[in-house]
Amino acid sequence: MTPYALTVDAGIGDLLDADRLLHRMAAELDLPEDVFGCTHLVRDDRPRVVVSLSRPARPLPDTLRERLAEYGDLAPGLPDQVGRAVLYPGVGALTGTLTVAELLAGSAIVRVTVLGTPGPPGPDTRVVTRDHVRPQWQRDELVLAAMPARSGTLVPFEAPDPTPCCADH
Repeated sequence: MTPYALTVDAGIGDLLDADRLLHRMAAELDLPEDVFGCTHLVRDDRPRVVVSLSRPARPLPDTLRERLAEYGDLAPGLPDQVGRAVLYPGVGALTGTLTVAELLAGSAIVRVTVLGTPGPPGPDTRVVTRDHVRPQWQRDELVLAAMPARSGTLVPFEAPDPTPCCADH
C-alpha cells in the first residue's frame, strides 16, 4: 500500500517539538480521521526531525496542502519508510490501561512486540499507555514496541517525558 504523503520540514531539532507541531497541525487544520502524522529523523549535513502527513487510500485535500506550506518546506512523499506515528486512526482512545486486544482492535496498530521476548504478548496482557503511544512503521505495518512493567503489565517503550541525556551536567 502506497500512501499519499507530504513531508513538512520546519527545521525542528527534537522529537518532542515535532510531536507538538503535529498536534498543532491536527488542531489548526482539522485533519481527516484517517491521516497518519509521523516523525522522521533526517541525518544529513543538517540533522533534524521532519514530519509527514499521509493517507493510505486518498490524497490529502488540496486546501490542506496549501495550508501545510505555512508550517515549513513541503516535499512530496515520505522521507523514509520507518516513521514514528504520533497521529493515526484510534490514537485518541489509547488512554489509561488497555489489553493488547483492545489496543489492536481500537487503533491502526497491527502488532505489539515486547523487548527481550521472542513472541508477541497475549491478547489479555494489559498495556499501561501513559497516554503516550508512539508506534513505528515496520514493513508497512504500524508496530508498537513495549517493555515489561509491574505486575505483568506492559508500557510503550517510549516514555512520555524522557529525561534528556546528561540533563544534570
